Amino acid sequence: MKNLILFFIYLFAIHSVQSQKISLKEYFEKQEASINDTVMCLKSSDSIWADLPMTLIKGREKGPTLTIAAGIRQGGFPAAASLLELRREINPQKLKGNLIIIPDADVQRYDGRSSGSNPIGISHLNDAFPGSHRGTAAELIADFVATAVFDATDVFLELNSCDAASDPIDFICYYDNSEFMQQTMLEFRLSEASGLDTILSHPYVLSSGEPSKCAVKQAARLGIPSLSMTVGGQQKEGRSGLSPARDALYRIMAELQLYTNRKIKPARAPKHRFNRKAFVKVPFQGIFYSSVKAGDKIKENQQIGYLADIFGNRIKTLTAPQSGTVLYKTEANPVNSDETVFCIGYRI
Repeated sequence: MKNLILFFIYLFAIHSVQSQKISLKEYFEKQEASINDTVMCLKSSDSIWADLPMTLIKGREKGPTLTIAAGIRQGGFPAAASLLELRREINPQKLKGNLIIIPDADVQRYDGRSSGSNPIGISHLNDAFPGSHRGTAAELIADFVATAVFDATDVFLELNSCDAASDPIDFICYYDNSEFMQQTMLEFRLSEASGLDTILSHPYVLSSGEPSKCAVKQAARLGIPSLSMTVGGQQKEGRSGLSPARDALYRIMAELQLYTNRKIKPARAPKHRFNRKAFVKVPFQGIFYSSVKAGDKIKENQQIGYLADIFGNRIKTLTAPQSGTVLYKTEANPVNSDETVFCIGYRI
């Protein structure tokens, strides 16, 4: 077994990205029930290197393959901790299918030792999708996920958590893709099963040839049921930040008949459903102030914050573009031009 694992890692280390595309699917077909941690050493045709840590869990019985990834967007440390906790608890002998766990798709950020930094050269790894086997490390990672990983994936779930500059509520979202209604209905069912209070469905709008700039949207384009789950507030009221994500993941696995953890409480009905979101961006640099919190209900044209200059003088009042619920709000005070300070969920 040890030699098999070493050989598998060796293949991923020395081959080009193009030759790695089919390896994950073949691996699950040949492997016995096990948990294997590995780092995919990706090399582009332009000799750019990138590392992608993955845990491959092969179940004792056949079933779907669920891929769960953190770190595709900023603020991935708490999400990574949730996935590491899940990885420790899963017993492959009780697993009916396979799990691909990517605890942090942007391990390069650890060089900077900051949850908000992103050394791979773009605002989010998300923006690099669908990626390329040429170009930046971000494009290389996105290309591998969008091809080799998605080729072996039946359901994709992106896990996000807040960083030091954001304050989200817990919510789960998916794309309402009319081209793949069966997959969309499964996304709806899994969202319900998660037990999170807020569900957001996005309209799927993506023209042919347009880059998705989103891992979940890229999966939806390929007809793969895909979800994005955001869990926040881990520093508030003694909350660990791990339990909501962990419990939701177990409920989703149970709904897929992939894995059952009898200690997890049944899901409650969601309290809020939205099918649109609106963003509030600041028009120029300044100091941001607001007493509004994530989860607050707001009305269209309501004053929800303001910008001040370096002396504290109010220079711009910010108003709500829609009535709805605040999904997340930046906690940063200094903000730059065009920076998003609010995301609002609403229905039409």
